[in-house]
Amino acid sequence: MTIAHVDMDAFYASVMIRDRPDLQQVPVVVGGGHRGVVLSANYLARESGVRSAMPMTRIKRMCPDAVIIAPDYALFETVSKSVMEVFRRVTARVEPLSMDEAFLDLRGVRLSPTEVAERVRASVYDEQRITCSVGIAATYSVAKLASKRAKPDGVLVVAQDEVTAFLHPLDCGELYGVGEKTREQLHRLGLITVGDVAHTPVGVLIRALGPAQGAHVHALAWGTDDRPAGGSYFGYSQARGAAPERSMGADETFGRDTDDPAVVLRELLRLSTKVASRVRAAAMAGRTVSIRVRFADFTTITRSRTLPEATDVTSEIFAVAASIFQGLGLQRARIRLVGVRVEGLIPRERVQRQLVLGERERGWSEADRAVDRAVGRFGRDAVRPATLLNRTANR
Repeated sequence: MTIAHVDMDAFYASVMIRDRPDLQQVPVVVGGGHRGVVLSANYLARESGVRSAMPMTRIKRMCPDAVIIAPDYALFETVSKSVMEVFRRVTARVEPLSMDEAFLDLRGVRLSPTEVAERVRASVYDEQRITCSVGIAATYSVAKLASKRAKPDGVLVVAQDEVTAFLHPLDCGELYGVGEKTREQLHRLGLITVGDVAHTPVGVLIRALGPAQGAHVHALAWGTDDRPAGGSYFGYSQARGAAPERSMGADETFGRDTDDPAVVLRELLRLSTKVASRVRAAAMAGRTVSIRVRFADFTTITRSRTLPEATDVTSEIFAVAASIFQGLGLQRARIRLVGVRVEGLIPRERVQRQLVLGERERGWSEADRAVDRAVGRFGRDAVRPATLLNRTANR
């Protein structure tokens, strides 16, 4: 098996400045609103320490010469779709992770991995005038690390006999799927590098991290894990026996902190609508709905609720999200960000919904699909909940 991970270089910033010759040699930051966060920064801005997700209020102190540009999400979507089509001209097995990165399964592709990488990079640059980096390896995790090491505008192929030499000198926190908390746990055990983790008995890792995570991290450290972090929205990874947890979500940072429950609930409705549409587009359904709330002091909480059966219905997902939020009993708490996520996704065809006595045979599920068709034909603003027609400027 050969996997390529293609990652656009400073995607949002690159798209915003590609038609601006005056910005090619200056630090540029893409960020939103009165008080949002950094969405992206070009490499000149990154040299000053600017990183994605930083509060915009810090940028002028860190990089006084930075030019700040508001994001154009419609343009990002257009460019992203074109880039994904470039990938699909190489292989039909493309697994997008976000707007600006994707895994490509190269099994059956006649070109060599290096030829694929160069063709993709050349096509993306010729058609969109932006660059990308490509990592190639036998597993998802190693391919993703390789693309990171290839940045910007490069290619790195990690052959099977080079995997341990490539991985083991790295900090264990660089492993794909190892978050900050897991990294801290490993460091507390004295395990600093990937090599340290690899040479630790798997039983020790299981006791420290739990059965699933301990075994998974050990496999990552040897480059033998073929489970895509976050799961695959396509069927081909399941054929290899992988059964990862799956989820889809979205969040939003308010332009100004808010303590108005009506504003928060309206945003939860918008996010529920967005997430439910994505779940339906992937022909999936999920049993667990979670929300994330970040307060003005950056404290963040996550709460979830599991339903009796999986759903892809917008109204059901929002009802759970709203109920969770209202159950928090937040009084006058100023909120910076909210998010909605649907977890435990399974193929929609496996969901057998039982009609309740007296319930209509056709209802919200069919209505959602009618909305999806209208949006697909006339654009995302064609149909929306009435509550969202007069959104405040607080977003």
